[in-house]
Amino acid sequence: MKLREWLQHGEALLADSPHPDRARRDAETLLLHHIGKNKAWLMAHDEEEFAGCSSIGYAALLERRRKGEPIQYLIGECEFYGLPFRVTSDVLIPRPETEHLVEKVLELAATLGGPFAEATQDVSMKLGAPSEPPHLRLGSESTHRGGPPRILDVGTGSGAIAVALATRIPNASITATDISGSALAVARENAARNLVSDRIRFLQGDLFAPVAGERFEFIVSNPPYVPNSDRALIAVEVREHEPAVALFGGEDGFGIYRRLIPAAYAALVPGGYLAFEFGFSQADAVRSLLQQAAFENIEITHDLQGIPRVASAQRK
Repeated sequence: MKLREWLQHGEALLADSPHPDRARRDAETLLLHHIGKNKAWLMAHDEEEFAGCSSIGYAALLERRRKGEPIQYLIGECEFYGLPFRVTSDVLIPRPETEHLVEKVLELAATLGGPFAEATQDVSMKLGAPSEPPHLRLGSESTHRGGPPRILDVGTGSGAIAVALATRIPNASITATDISGSALAVARENAARNLVSDRIRFLQGDLFAPVAGERFEFIVSNPPYVPNSDRALIAVEVREHEPAVALFGGEDGFGIYRRLIPAAYAALVPGGYLAFEFGFSQADAVRSLLQQAAFENIEITHDLQGIPRVASAQRK
């Protein structure tokens, strides 16, 4: 068959997939990935014959997608905050909603003043922050005035948050932890790909265990927060293919939060900030947990659909 015919075949096959609305786009994405060409080339060569091992390989990709495997895993690529990332089944696929978490940290970072604020000035202006933001109340434990501000990304996964922050705040000292060694390998690869390997320290371990005794100006996290009871309700491509350890947060979804929030308070310098993502309908419970841990200046940020998505709070 010709390339054009294979593309039509792929679209027809994926019409029976979990996402029939994306059948044409997914068929084309997989074809272009498989042949290593761009869309302009395909438009000019769609009458070329496509057979042999190449067509067999494409057919295999189509079948995997038809069964629900995420397109990002099939092509091994994903974009986040305008940056390219490698993704495998060892890491959660970075999502556009999580970009709000990055933007919130950058907005808060602009309150530090000095070189740190200059590095984030463009973000502050984009978000409509005041031209002269109030300075962060950092106590004597903070070294940001005499050294690089310290940021901790807990449960980094693919490294998307840490890498995005490193590209926007080049003078920050960033540490990224994860319990999975396989995930950290992907994160290190993404840091190298985006030329920030020298700006991020990667450590393996559960939550704050790898940085015991250290203090940070900012702690950021996108923890697992899907309740176990909602397993059947989420999309099959997520439920069956993305790592469960990065998705499910216990019976009610708050298992990690109950550990993360008080531990983060202890790991922040006075005046430091915690920012993290949470799930649908969890805003009130998250606010309560932050209040119980003695955090103040609690803010909830909504995503572009108006859904509460990111919580930020300040240590006294």
